Amino acid sequence: MIKNIEYPERPIAGVGVVVFRNEEVLLVKRKKAPYKGQWSIPGGKQRLGETVTQAARRELMEETGVEVNELTLIDVIDIIVPDEEGKILYHYIVADYRAHWLSGECSPGDDAQDVQWFNLNKLGSISLLYKTRKIILKAVGKPDSI
Repeated sequence: MIKNIEYPERPIAGVGVVVFRNEEVLLVKRKKAPYKGQWSIPGGKQRLGETVTQAARRELMEETGVEVNELTLIDVIDIIVPDEEGKILYHYIVADYRAHWLSGECSPGDDAQDVQWFNLNKLGSISLLYKTRKIILKAVGKPDSI
């Protein structure tokens, strides 16, 4: 288990998966900080000895109960969250992947308050962080549609 996720000594490796099913994208409402209560793409921390794609599939299954086809790398991003004094509270390096739903009915795991499929045409009405919206649009192939 990773210790000191708050005020870490170094960045923590993480993964995210943008999952599509027809014209829908799978989102989770985060149960833990950072961004508790926000809709986001499913994902989490990579474990020691686990490849990044193994981590992506495991985190997706744990958070949503969904299995996907082949994972395609979209981007690698930094999530850096300072505290009120400017000290780094969280720092993750996240490898984000795109995939298509194969099986499983979504249900929230221990890291998610809720899991839902959202129509891509209605993403504008959902409160999403800028980086989350940007990654989803990049996965769709419309990176300039922000």
